[in-house]
Amino acid sequence: MTTFEEQTTVHAFRDDALGEHDAVGLAEAIRRREVGAAEAARDAVARVRAVEARLNAVEVHMDAPAPDLEAGGVFAGVPTFVKDNTDYRGLPTGHGSVAFAPRAARRHAPFTRQFLSSGVTVLGKTRLPEFGFSPTTEYEDAEPVRNPWGTGHSAGGSSGGSAALVAAGAVPVAHANDGGGSIRIPAACCGLVGLKPTRGRVVANAQSRQLPLDIVGDGIVSRTVRDSAAFLAAAETHWRNPKLPSVGLVEGPSGRRLRIGLMLDSPNGVRTDDAGRAAVMDTAATLERLGHTVQPVQPAIDPRFTEDFLTYWGMLSFLIGVTGRTLGDGFDRRRMDGLSRGLREMYVKKWSSTLGVLRRLKRTREAYAAAFRGLDIVLSPVLAHTTPPIGHLAPTVPFPTLIERILAYVAFTPINNVVGTPSISVPAARVTDDGLPIGVMFSGRPGDERSLLEVAFALEADRPFRRIQDL
Repeated sequence: MTTFEEQTTVHAFRDDALGEHDAVGLAEAIRRREVGAAEAARDAVARVRAVEARLNAVEVHMDAPAPDLEAGGVFAGVPTFVKDNTDYRGLPTGHGSVAFAPRAARRHAPFTRQFLSSGVTVLGKTRLPEFGFSPTTEYEDAEPVRNPWGTGHSAGGSSGGSAALVAAGAVPVAHANDGGGSIRIPAACCGLVGLKPTRGRVVANAQSRQLPLDIVGDGIVSRTVRDSAAFLAAAETHWRNPKLPSVGLVEGPSGRRLRIGLMLDSPNGVRTDDAGRAAVMDTAATLERLGHTVQPVQPAIDPRFTEDFLTYWGMLSFLIGVTGRTLGDGFDRRRMDGLSRGLREMYVKKWSSTLGVLRRLKRTREAYAAAFRGLDIVLSPVLAHTTPPIGHLAPTVPFPTLIERILAYVAFTPINNVVGTPSISVPAARVTDDGLPIGVMFSGRPGDERSLLEVAFALEADRPFRRIQDL
């Protein structure tokens, strides 16, 4: 495999139609006819080509289609990508796996239609680790997706391809989804905003809605809070869940003074590293300066939560091994990677515990709700330690070591997936000693994405997020 120096920084920002616009800004420029939508798509393709040899973020390229501006939408004419675990008509859906030959999708997935309703122009599909199981986008026999802030480091996972393209400036936003942190982890690694919505906020993911516990939510990764807010409002315009309060368009900080819980270490006992702790404490000090109240909180989560989530994770790999022939031609579960195989084999030994695991996981919402009594949101790290180098979490690492490393890294995000609550990663003011971004996370009550977006807007306004093009 090709190697890169750890501190190589890669970006595609230049003086072209995309400029330094976020998605809202680019769509406004297209509406004002300052740039053309076809020109924006062409220049995005050129940007992707300029960085792809270094980042390895794209699974499927499309010839830039003619943008459909007649359909309108808040992101009308904005070029983007769909993650390669979601069907886009005419393109294969490979799920990051070599265990089968994917077929071209016959129709758009329901979420794809919701995403397209915002007006975006899709240029292709982004890479993910096999079946989205890993918090890094790496493979056994292929180049990893690399972090544009430092190509020797992980871009996160499982939406690593999307995050790498957005962070590098190739496109303003890209599709991502999150079944255990897969929007928020790559957002944290790549200095982006990543909002996992409340369960049921967007249309259900085609795979997870058939499971006993739906842990997956779809969304985007973006460079600005207003893009994430605009997408959520646009998604509601396409389809709104009547069981949830409407979010509407959040356009900035509110005047409300929030009661914020501060959680520095994971409820599962994993201690956050010094850099992550410092980033969260800096953020807490900023929030207090802005008039909010911050107080310690530690949810009383069942001590078996981590083991239960791991068992459920293994069940998903087992089910793919059983039903994989529906994904494409020639499915061979023996060709699944080391992480997928290890999870499946682990579950086979524990399958009899499935009902108890599901029962306990579903009860997690009670402990989560209890932790929120008297609070509006909770501030925590996204991850227990900062972005690892390529190889640390690769599927070639022996499974016992690999799973130990993953659990020591992904210690905060899965709770929101199990409970179904909204959670957002935003870049912290502090970076690592070698200049990599650090994310901080805000988690909210069910249906309260508004509070998360408002506090994210407040932080962005107080100390604008660091930009890769300024390095």
